[in-house]
Amino acid sequence: MGSRLSAPGPQERRFAAYIEGLAKAAGHEDRQIPLKNYCKGLLLPGDRKSIEPMAARLDPENIQPMRQSLHHLVAKAPWSDEVLLEEVRQYVLPNMLKQGPVVAWIVDDTGFPKKGRHSVGVTRQYCGQVGKQENCRIAVSLSVATWSSSLPIGYRLYLPKEWAQDAERRERAEVPEEIGFQTKLEIAAEQIRAAVAAGVTRGVVLADAAYGNDSEFRGVLSELGLQYVVGVQNSMTVWEPGKQPLPAKPRRKMGRPPRLLQRSTDHHPVSVKQLAMNLPSTAFRDITWREGTSHPLRSRFAAVRVRAAHRDYEKAEPHAEEWLLIEWPRGEKEPTKYWLSTLPPATNLKALVKMAKHRWIIERDYQELKQELGLGHFEGRNWRGFHHHATLCMAAYGFLLAERNRFSPSARAGHLGFHASGPPPGFRPRGSPRTPRAT
Repeated sequence: MGSRLSAPGPQERRFAAYIEGLAKAAGHEDRQIPLKNYCKGLLLPGDRKSIEPMAARLDPENIQPMRQSLHHLVAKAPWSDEVLLEEVRQYVLPNMLKQGPVVAWIVDDTGFPKKGRHSVGVTRQYCGQVGKQENCRIAVSLSVATWSSSLPIGYRLYLPKEWAQDAERRERAEVPEEIGFQTKLEIAAEQIRAAVAAGVTRGVVLADAAYGNDSEFRGVLSELGLQYVVGVQNSMTVWEPGKQPLPAKPRRKMGRPPRLLQRSTDHHPVSVKQLAMNLPSTAFRDITWREGTSHPLRSRFAAVRVRAAHRDYEKAEPHAEEWLLIEWPRGEKEPTKYWLSTLPPATNLKALVKMAKHRWIIERDYQELKQELGLGHFEGRNWRGFHHHATLCMAAYGFLLAERNRFSPSARAGHLGFHASGPPPGFRPRGSPRTPRAT
């Protein structure tokens, strides 16, 4: 009976192999055991996943040494978040692909309410978690998704301009010198370029209107050869189906030939809302895009081919045609959502809708990362600690994803049956010191 209790099960052995790869990616040997403990602490049962309560769960008889070890790992140790996230991706993505191909890259940001003004990045700004202006910090992420699961592969704190320009606060929060002010769109574009350079399997880029409404952001995606389905605001202007800007003025006898496109009082673009309101009711169809928890998700949609009109009077060629997707639920006085998409012209309406609506999966990720893995529980104030904690949360989440894609859909944080004391029973890297044992 004793040997049966002490022998690690298949899941613990897989976790040991996974975490060993992450520990090596962290570099210095002194970081390996703390990293394994930290990831296990995130996966063990418990409401709070900050350092103090995790240390108490991991080693209740040596809480202070464990706390110091975990704190040094996240707040001080100079390992690379990017390298560790790449190691996570290399392990998790092949397991995700067993259930289906990569279909999308999802851009999003998430807020963390936070009191005070000294924690890195905290300022009064719109926080999606509470749905209003609030003291919070915001991080931008990029996830790679199949139809059934998604994995964050890029994550970075948005540093507001007042923080980026405040030398005293930067120094206290240990913000790296090379980090300057970047908009959320610029951070997202940087993450996408990095994913392309790393050869990540490509998917259709999905983003909400905060990103999709920006023509420069859409231009970056097209330059990189990425298709997209992105939200846009109802005020965005487009040329109606079959229309485009007027050609340049006729050439005069003297001077350079005119190149710029034109508009006129009776030939001009319209807002996407105006275009949608003018469509006949027959243009809209009821589409079911997936099964919800209690009933099929269904609404009315229409899709037409348009050209974006943003500042095209400064161009010599009109913007390329793309899809405008419109959602107008029954019972609503006007359409509720709009998307632009560069999916091929032959794409049918249901495929357009299914892809546009696939952003929902990122909400499931963040819900689990926050509620079960403590993504927002880091209590330190510095830049490195914020990112290290988030990276390790995503590493722990990656293991859960890999397990679910191994036909273990019930794998959840706190329900893996792991022992609380250190690495899995019987597992100790060769040459490493023995960790303290709890009763």
